[in-house]
Amino acid sequence: MAGQQRRARIAFSDAAAKQVEAITSEAQLHALDRALVVISVDPEAGDPIPGGATDPRLREYTDTVERVRLLYWTSALGTVVVVAYIEV
Repeated sequence: MAGQQRRARIAFSDAAAKQVEAITSEAQLHALDRALVVISVDPEAGDPIPGGATDPRLREYTDTVERVRLLYWTSALGTVVVVAYIEV
């Protein structure tokens, strides 16, 4: 796969992991899955959340069609995306 960028690994904060466990709808899980793919392929897909200049910088990705909202930050090299909060 020459020339293709690697996907970032997705990790969940404890709070986000509990949110995922609480999802019972297959449609919601599918929508969440698609949103996670977007941010794993392009960790800068979301918009920066205004705030202080301290790390980690939170970003917000919203898919209005699928009705998914993710708050996340990325590792320094962009190889890991840590999802902090999920709305589906």
